[in-house]
Amino acid sequence: MRKILSSLTDGRGFDIGLVGLPLAFLFVLSGLPLLYNVLMSFQEVDMFSLGTFFRPFVGFKNYVSLFAQRETWPIFINTAIFVGASIAGQFLIGFSLALFFWTNFPGASWLRGLFLVSWVMPGLVVGAIWNLVLSGDFGVLNFFLRETGFISENIFWRSDPNYSLWAVIIANIWLGTSFNMILLSVGLSGIPKDLYEAAELDGANVWQRFWTITLPMMRSTIGAIISLGLIFTLQQFDLFAAITSGGPNNASNVAQYWAWDQSFRQYDFARGATISVIMIVFVMLASVVYVRSTRQEVRG
Repeated sequence: MRKILSSLTDGRGFDIGLVGLPLAFLFVLSGLPLLYNVLMSFQEVDMFSLGTFFRPFVGFKNYVSLFAQRETWPIFINTAIFVGASIAGQFLIGFSLALFFWTNFPGASWLRGLFLVSWVMPGLVVGAIWNLVLSGDFGVLNFFLRETGFISENIFWRSDPNYSLWAVIIANIWLGTSFNMILLSVGLSGIPKDLYEAAELDGANVWQRFWTITLPMMRSTIGAIISLGLIFTLQQFDLFAAITSGGPNNASNVAQYWAWDQSFRQYDFARGATISVIMIVFVMLASVVYVRSTRQEVRG
């Protein structure tokens, strides 16, 4: 005991404790559930064996049977469409807003703060709001599209297989645009004004300054934002639960909602764990890209 106390007082043991305790906390709350989930994907799991580690080992049988299912590839394609369209929409709108507020007109900071409302709202609340906006009978979006002449009759966004996935994409773009805008605004504020002044003196127009100064200087920030967008979008569950529940007929179903449905509604825990492990691989790849982007930004 005296040796432990002396190590704490000399600083070395204290430093180890500062690092060790948070790591132990993360391992217990995150690492063990992750390992348990990976283990279940290689086992035969039912309701009666859920509370134990010792279950029949089936190897890659769960993965083979998953990809042999008819609905697997359409759901993964839906996931790719949802992720790609959401990230693209959030980034393009967020970058446009960041450039707009970068002009620093009177009241820009207050107006920019209003856009954060969507980001701080819970996903289920956002889903409830967009349920009203996307309603086929009295929705605001249908009213706007009819009045502007884009459609002649109402679109049932949540129940039409051709539009149900896009209904969630629209809501998710609205949810994540403000986050993109704030991070991109921070990146823009870090670009030296001298570069733009020198380029303007050399005769460069607005587009030339954007392509030769803004985008290259924002490269690491853009990489980090896209990586975080991929992680957050793959974690998005609330909007699907609130708007479409994966329907109709899996038309708007994605991997994250499917994993929950298989585990907690169909009670096929092994299949749900298998889907989750596949998603973890993509999240880890996005995390690697994010770490590399932020490391490059620090070095730059």
